[in-house]
Amino acid sequence: MARARMLLVEDDASLAELLVWHFARENFDVQHTIDGEEALLLARETPPDIVLLDWMVEGISGIEVCRRLRRAAETQNVPIIMLTARGEEEDRVRGLETGADDYVTKPFSPRELVARVGAVLRRVRPALAGEALSYSDLEMDTVGHKVRRGGEVIPLGPTEFRLLKHFLEHPGHVFSRERLLDSVWGHDSDIESRTVDVHIRRLRKAITPMSSTFSPARGRSAAGGGVQCPRG
Repeated sequence: MARARMLLVEDDASLAELLVWHFARENFDVQHTIDGEEALLLARETPPDIVLLDWMVEGISGIEVCRRLRRAAETQNVPIIMLTARGEEEDRVRGLETGADDYVTKPFSPRELVARVGAVLRRVRPALAGEALSYSDLEMDTVGHKVRRGGEVIPLGPTEFRLLKHFLEHPGHVFSRERLLDSVWGHDSDIESRTVDVHIRRLRKAITPMSSTFSPARGRSAAGGGVQCPRG
């Protein structure tokens, strides 16, 4: 089995050394940099399988690195986990809205981070060889992780890709936030329900300009609210 490539962007030398040791022990090929600009160059030269990104790094900020990785074609689907001491809800939401797939607040357990990385990679790389999903002129290649409409690629982050996949697999169904959290993030996830709204909004923004017939509805905050998939 090929080693997963990780890009670690962290300017705390002792923490970086600890993380490199833990992930190398888990058979990851880790590239480490303390600089945001260098991180973008490394990611462009050899796109990683996952990025661990500190919010406060040298050069440009981690949040800007995240934004640029999401804009670049070669890294737009690479999962990103933010590492930061900023634990306020507003900061977490900002990180997720910028394109992060998970948000880990310092201090944290390296073992927990290893587990989170493993969970993200399992979700992003489902073992469904040869499976394709479609709705109207929207097509999803679950192996190549590409979504197209009329031959044009729709750029989606890993979490939005999984949400759309779940919707395409259950056309016409209505899902509560809790159900989506279980199905898309996993039963053991401690992600807040507001996170669902963030990713649904990003999915709608990506899809709505391209199709008026497929647009996941925003889940309501009331107890009975939910997110509806398109009817097949």
